[in-house]
Amino acid sequence: MHPLHVPMLTRRTVLFFIGTLLICASAQAVEYQGFTLPNSIMVGGKNLRLNGVGLRSKAVLKIYVGALYVESVSRDPVKILSADSGKLVRMLLLRDMSRQELVDELQNGFERNAKNKATQNEAFNTMLALVPDMRKGEALTFVYLPGKGTALQVSDKELGVFHGKEFANAVFSIWLGPKPPSEYLQIGMLGR
Repeated sequence: MHPLHVPMLTRRTVLFFIGTLLICASAQAVEYQGFTLPNSIMVGGKNLRLNGVGLRSKAVLKIYVGALYVESVSRDPVKILSADSGKLVRMLLLRDMSRQELVDELQNGFERNAKNKATQNEAFNTMLALVPDMRKGEALTFVYLPGKGTALQVSDKELGVFHGKEFANAVFSIWLGPKPPSEYLQIGMLGR
């Protein structure tokens, strides 16, 4: 037998193992800035997949890690915003933040990006009133599910739910709109 000749069974076996390794690798969590982010999350019966992760910083100060989960992975922010499907943004804090610092961060994003500010402002302010002081390592999460609305969560505790797709668009536009908190954060969340 020629030394470079590999029997078909061996080739199939090698391909099987390579395929298995790729599947296992894709099921692994992502490590980023000290946080472990699962590749997918089940929320309300929907399987949301990690679209991307990025860093929010100001000058040299690291503020939070932003992770975006969606039903259908996309690099197009307009497509993600317009889809009436499950989506989730998780802010993982890299430092302690007061309630006012978080509110200012979210309010600034809302003012710069929301299309229907006048119609969504009251609900948005009601949501902001629920935001607490937070510690390094804690998570502030926004989850939209069609028919349910947009839930605000701190770690695993749901603080409130706000109805309507337009409200979800206003909230998620903070990160996916034309003027995100930082370009690098959005690029990371879009998996670019």
